[in-house]
Amino acid sequence: MSSEIVINSTSYETRVALLENGQAAELYIERKRDSSLVGNIYKGRVARILPGMQSAFIDIGLDKAAFLYVSDVAAGHDDYAGIIDESSDDIRPGGEHRPIEEILQEGQDVMVQVAKDPIGTKGARVTTYCTLPGRYLVLMPDVEHVGVSRRLTDDAERDRLRAIALKLKTPGYGYIVRTVSEGCSEDELAGDMEFLKLLWENVIKKNERVSAPQMLYSDLDLAFRSIRDLLSHEVERLVVDSAGEYNRLLDFVRSYFPKLETRIEMYENDEPIFDAFGIELDISRALGRKVWLKSGGYIVIDQTEALTTVDVNTGKYVGKETLEDTILKTNLEAVKEIAYQIRLRNLGGIIIIDFIDMEKEENRQKLFSAFREAMSRDRAKNMILNVSELGLVQMTRKRVRESLERVLCEPCPYCEAKGVVKSTVSVCYEILRKLRRMGPSMAGARLVVMAHPSVIDLLYDEEHGGLEEIEHRYRLHVTLKSDPSNHQEHFEIRQMH
Repeated sequence: MSSEIVINSTSYETRVALLENGQAAELYIERKRDSSLVGNIYKGRVARILPGMQSAFIDIGLDKAAFLYVSDVAAGHDDYAGIIDESSDDIRPGGEHRPIEEILQEGQDVMVQVAKDPIGTKGARVTTYCTLPGRYLVLMPDVEHVGVSRRLTDDAERDRLRAIALKLKTPGYGYIVRTVSEGCSEDELAGDMEFLKLLWENVIKKNERVSAPQMLYSDLDLAFRSIRDLLSHEVERLVVDSAGEYNRLLDFVRSYFPKLETRIEMYENDEPIFDAFGIELDISRALGRKVWLKSGGYIVIDQTEALTTVDVNTGKYVGKETLEDTILKTNLEAVKEIAYQIRLRNLGGIIIIDFIDMEKEENRQKLFSAFREAMSRDRAKNMILNVSELGLVQMTRKRVRESLERVLCEPCPYCEAKGVVKSTVSVCYEILRKLRRMGPSMAGARLVVMAHPSVIDLLYDEEHGGLEEIEHRYRLHVTLKSDPSNHQEHFEIRQMH
């Protein structure tokens, strides 16, 4: 599969797209005013311990205190045992832990690393299991373990890389060999290892020198991270549209990854780079609730605070054979699109997919296998459960940063993020009910109703009989006034003097 990296860089925003077969598969956005904190290391101070939640708030110098779970607290060097996840290039806490109140005290200084950016109203999530990612390796201080990413499937290559890492490592440092290291030489691994070791020593020195709260280490910016994390052997080239950024990236790769220099290209056409590569269309499609399939079926994606739901529908597709075959073909087509949308939209947490129900167990297994295969290229850690009898697939996907929708959009101020507003008929009847409640105490009064024009039109027209009945019963005189600036759900009833 041919892949490319496209970077759109401006003074206020950097956007990076990973293209697979000419289509945007992953999108990363970093705005200068709101850059990511993931990977940053801080000297923090325990602000508050919550025994009931087995967690603590850590002051790291941000507006909101960071959140530290007991499972993310290393009470000693040996606590790294059993936490290494080689299914990706990642470290994951696990196992049994002592109560957090026995490990930490309020006012205590603690070194932490940001594992998740602040999302919504939540502060950053941090961990005391600090790691430093290089291009080929992930450094784990105070650990003797050497692991190899399971995404490297060639057993001979895994053994070769593990042997090199074991040969080169010094006591007190552990490493995960990253997926991108496939085919790299001993010298390249040794260079990465030495660079990460010096970096960590600088972090330790600064931690001893400064007082909390203080940032000790800042991860690379998005453009540099795209080279470190995305520019694998499968990626043919990296194209950037800014001359300044192009020169900066060239200096970076010449210093650290000279073999990559020939893959960095400057985009010089007049057409905006994301338009030329069709990425703007992919972004627009990824912000829609409904996504059409080529067959005429469609999927509907809804994000909530707790989870994301995906619904599959046959839509206009009627098929040519049996109903079961029509459903299977729609589901299999939806599988590819759902996996693509999950990566592009960066959907995380719990995801429930409601496929169209199929009667045959063999078809369910086909669907499950196809979905597992479609998600295999996803770099984010995920877990997928088998298709239930109701046709549901439940999965979780690691959430590190905000979804694309949350980055690019904000809650609608009109519907107050509900996604719906009361109909004009409902608002009209609310007005009539309020007039009935006011009637007995306001008998003989002159009232003015101010509301949205569509509501006023309905009161003048179809619902005029209900208004006349109230006026007659309570001897009211009601004047209707439309106000285009009014929210459709809002209205006001005032007495005229």
